[in-house]
Amino acid sequence: VQLQASGGGLVQAGGSLRLSCAASGRTFSNYAMGWFRQAPGKEREFVGTISRSGGSTQYTDSVKGRFTISRSNIARRVYLQLNSLKPEDTGVYYCNAARGGLDYWGQGTLVTVSS
Repeated sequence: VQLQASGGGLVQAGGSLRLSCAASGRTFSNYAMGWFRQAPGKEREFVGTISRSGGSTQYTDSVKGRFTISRSNIARRVYLQLNSLKPEDTGVYYCNAARGGLDYWGQGTLVTVSS
């Protein structure tokens, strides 16, 4: 599966962005999808994940109540709605597809939150 993330940009603290990740290749609905991010000088970290059906989501504590993951299996896309952004949310955001112990990554999209 090939993944293409988009939607990043520069936003002021308190603002919002919506990231999108388009998938091509294999059957999209077979994959759990996730979002990760990497801040400058830091390791990549988990942000959240959504089940294959979209019925279940999980988030890291720092984004709970602010970020929302959703997906459209018809459109073959996964989304990350980022609200109440903070400067510490700055980083490159990557989408991830997981199935059977294998992970697939797209190129990231940069989110910069100014204070």
